This record gives sequence, C-alpha cells and structure tokens, in this order.
Amino acid sequence: MQNNPYAKKRNATKVDNPTLVLFNKPYDVLCQFTDNSTPARATLADYLPIADVYAAGRLDRDSEGLLLLTNCGKTQHRISDPKHKMAKTYWVQVEGLISDTALAQLTKGVELKDGLTLPARAEHLTEPDIWPRTPPIRQRVDIPTSWISLTITEGRNRQVRRMTAAVGYPTLRLIRVQIGNWALGDLRPGQYQVHPLT
Repeated sequence: MQNNPYAKKRNATKVDNPTLVLFNKPYDVLCQFTDNSTPARATLADYLPIADVYAAGRLDRDSEGLLLLTNCGKTQHRISDPKHKMAKTYWVQVEGLISDTALAQLTKGVELKDGLTLPARAEHLTEPDIWPRTPPIRQRVDIPTSWISLTITEGRNRQVRRMTAAVGYPTLRLIRVQIGNWALGDLRPGQYQVHPLT
C-alpha cells in the first residue's frame, strides 16, 4: 500500500509535535508556499522558514491579516472545514460612509449569486491604528471611507468583498483579525508566532 495516495494525508494527522502558526499575511502575498508564475510573486515561503506546515483556510492575495498554519491535519480540517462554522472577524474599510441600514442588511444576511449568506455580526468601527498598506488603497478625494467590523461563519470565495458590494459599499481594504479564539494581536505584517498544540 505504499502507493496509496491517501496514506500520507492520513498520517499527517498524527505528528510528534503538533504546532499552530499565527501569521500576519501582508498584502499582495499568495496564500501558498510556491508560485510558478513569471515573474514569481511573493509567497508564504518568503516569510515562514518553518517546515511541514500548511495553511488552514485561505486569505486572498489582496487581503491582509491573520492566517493560521499547522502541521496537524486534524487541526487544519477543524479550522478550514465550513461545517464547523468557525467565526472569522474582519476589519473592513469601505468606500462611502456606511449606513445603519447597510449594517443591518449584513447582519441579517445578503443575497449573493450563490445564495443568501448566513447571519453575521456587523458594526461600525473607529478607524483602527494599524500599519499603512503598501501600496496604499486607491482613494477618491470626493468620496469618504469608513470602517466596519464584520464577523462571518462561512468561507465562500471573496465573501466579505461581495457582501459589502451587495449593500452598496465596495471594500477598499480587508484585514482578518480573528479566527475562532485566535487573534492577530500585535503581530506586524510578515511576523508570526508558533504555538504548541496540546
């Protein structure tokens, strides 16, 4: 059974030193360790000199913030599998001064092309004291921006961006700050912390 393609995957759930890595993924970094593009784009390998860890879930190239990686298949599955509905919180800068009505829509659920989103938690957020983005967002002088905190329990493709656009406020900047009980804390872009799993 050495050629069984599933054997390695099963064995990956049993490791001697299960660990979890909290990483603040910078903007414009791919959520993978390799890239075959020409020219090559920035990947996790440019920031994480840690062997045998894999991303638990994804974070789009144009999004920033908390990414969890682990060497434990069971943990990876628990974090990334949609059926576990692990809450994820984002700080979102949107175009325009978002209204209470739009926040109520986000909270109740938004109709997208792939169906109605689950109820979320959405609230106004004072502009956070965070690192500047490189490059900065495209901002129009005559259109103000505002920030919200949005917590969802799904993981649809580009869901947050599609939700804010659906209620009339396109996302300009997206930072994930929490997944379940794990928070970004004081990690700066490109920094990481390694935690043993018990």
